[in-house]
Amino acid sequence: MNKNLTRRIALASLLALGAIGNMGSAQAQAYPSRTIKILVGYSPGGAVDIIARAIAEQMAAGLGQAVIVENKPGGGTNIANKTLIDSPADGYTLMLAANALAANVSLYQPAPYDLGRDITPIAQIGSVPVVLAANAQAAISSVKDLIAQLKNKPDSITYGSPGNGSTPHLAIELFAHAAGVRFTHVPYKGGSQAMNDVIAGHIQTVAVNALEVLPHAKSGKLKVLAVLSDKRSAIYPDAPTIAESGFPGFEASVWYGLIAPKGVPAALVSRLHQEVQKALAAPAVRERLAGAGGEVRPGPTAQFAKLLDSERQRYEKLIREARITPD
Repeated sequence: MNKNLTRRIALASLLALGAIGNMGSAQAQAYPSRTIKILVGYSPGGAVDIIARAIAEQMAAGLGQAVIVENKPGGGTNIANKTLIDSPADGYTLMLAANALAANVSLYQPAPYDLGRDITPIAQIGSVPVVLAANAQAAISSVKDLIAQLKNKPDSITYGSPGNGSTPHLAIELFAHAAGVRFTHVPYKGGSQAMNDVIAGHIQTVAVNALEVLPHAKSGKLKVLAVLSDKRSAIYPDAPTIAESGFPGFEASVWYGLIAPKGVPAALVSRLHQEVQKALAAPAVRERLAGAGGEVRPGPTAQFAKLLDSERQRYEKLIREARITPD
């Protein structure tokens, strides 16, 4: 090929790349020019919804545009996931995701989406521990008691969860694998039903997120055996962590993060990440998460992307080996 022609092609390529970069920067400077929507794959009033609204309020102040929360429950969050994936990659449709985002690619077959192909991570928001609780009158008073009974008699202890494939269900199965024991799982359609049955004595223990147990723990109907996090929960200061109960290094919390469709320009991702970090520094957001038993988890986008991939791998192995299905 003629050398001059080669140089012209190379120069044209560089100019094209520069133009694309400039377009992204210009788009970021003009952004946002209209309302931003944050999808939530759960009903109003739950932990994800509460956190999404706190973040939306702070981001709206920083971005100078309305940021609204749109609830799209159903399909194990897959309805909201699909809505996000099918949306334009322009930064106006976002989603507050939780563990189900990483688990669903293995839980549902065929996989409803591909994390690497379909999702743009923006920032982790925070985490709330999964709590293992029992009826206040039950003979089991600690995780050590529970493990001793299960070692002696496998499957002899029942635990309820918000449903097959829910984060608390997967958390207890991960714990059971680490402890070398077998529980009997009783899935419910929501954490409230599971807790009611523990209180009534129909099942022995329950696994839900920290916020759901709180009113029953305060009333004395349930006792928290452990929080499945790396540090004690502010709302259960007397409850040991799972590490303190004999399993150092184990953690199974509900995490939350902001995501976008694949293809959002890097400049917009950077702008959104910046606004999330500002929101996480706001006392209102910190207090809202603390009230749910959790804490904020600020950090770079790359750190959140790494979490998504590690959780995907962790759940893929568990779901395959334990043959967990959504039904």
